[in-house]
Amino acid sequence: MRKEKIIQFGEGGFLRGFFDWMLQIIDETTDFGASAVIVQPIEKGTCDLLEAQNCRYSHVMRGLKNGEPTVEIKAIDVVSRTVKPYRNFGDYLALAENPDFRFVVSNTTEAGIAYDPDDRPEKAPFVTFPAKVALLLKRRFDLGLRGFIFLPCELIEKNGKTLKEFVLKYARDWNFGDAFCDWLDAENVFCDTLVDRIVTGYPKDEYDDLKANDRLLDTSELFHLWVIETDYDLLKEIPFDKTDLNVIITDNLERYRTRKVRILNGAHTAMIPYAMLRGIETVKECMEDESMSRFVRSCVFDEIIPTLDLPKEELISYANDVFERFENPYIRHLCASISLNSVSKFKVRVLPSILEYVKRTGRMPDKLLTSFAKLIDFYKTDMPNDDPAVMKFMKESDVARILSETKLWGTDLSFLTKEVEKRCGR
Repeated sequence: MRKEKIIQFGEGGFLRGFFDWMLQIIDETTDFGASAVIVQPIEKGTCDLLEAQNCRYSHVMRGLKNGEPTVEIKAIDVVSRTVKPYRNFGDYLALAENPDFRFVVSNTTEAGIAYDPDDRPEKAPFVTFPAKVALLLKRRFDLGLRGFIFLPCELIEKNGKTLKEFVLKYARDWNFGDAFCDWLDAENVFCDTLVDRIVTGYPKDEYDDLKANDRLLDTSELFHLWVIETDYDLLKEIPFDKTDLNVIITDNLERYRTRKVRILNGAHTAMIPYAMLRGIETVKECMEDESMSRFVRSCVFDEIIPTLDLPKEELISYANDVFERFENPYIRHLCASISLNSVSKFKVRVLPSILEYVKRTGRMPDKLLTSFAKLIDFYKTDMPNDDPAVMKFMKESDVARILSETKLWGTDLSFLTKEVEKRCGR
């Protein structure tokens, strides 16, 4: 018999295909014996549909495993019930009364972890996610119960620290008192996390037999990664280490974020403008094109990995996983979709590797500078989708002016002009 141990804010495809799938595996392979109660974080959602299916659904994972197309299907039954605060806020606050609840998992989108100075308790449930958490914790505190371990999955940096910051702001705004703030700080754990899995959601033209009985059928790639930063002994409470799940507990999440941004996102951004100039439409087609595949692999293995500080074997393994994901035959990832706002993406994802490579080696990174040149060539066409002012500037300016524009890059890149110029237009 499972106990309700997890409060989960969010019923969307991502959490169901990421955390709930993980919880299913933990329950099946250990004695953790936990279920999750899903809180619908916005007024309109799919909790009624979940309840109609007794909170059960199937999750389909598809991709390459050791180079072979693979499909895995798992039945998910770890959700015990749902709570809809916009229908009955009392039911939501009652969650604070159960001493078995220990974890709060959330995915309220990047905009969900927000602070609104106009929020007041009497406006609930029409308040932000951190405000709802503050009210739940205040009820918990008043009952003399222990706090929670927060595992937010929102795609913002320092998601746990930011959530805690905003909850404390509300506590002070609402005069919850120093004792409550001290309890929140001492008895609750707010972890920063990094999630990585492409969840493709409900399949449109596939799995008709499954869809006939499951309106919440979920799909994703095979790859998954969860990096959790905390100095708390998390494994004594949730046995990730007793499973084969790709969960990393660390005291330094930033190096893993840098790994993801520089290798996975950097590979995308380095190759997409070049690929679109050559008429290539999807990521998979990039991998099937011999010269494009060779180019992006050289970017990663020869010029990006040498700039990173994790063990080389770990970086190579991660890069190999990335390219296997790029080759996934079940996902049609359009280059045009990835090309949105390519200039700002290049600044964050690729430029740091260029600068670090020059710093560490004293040489110019040939392939990454070629990607820079192809970015500029790309913006001379009508294909980019970016801020109109950025597109106009890039289209009308020469290489020297573009590279010296500190508003775009955060620094003057004039020293790269000669190297980038000779790679443009070829």
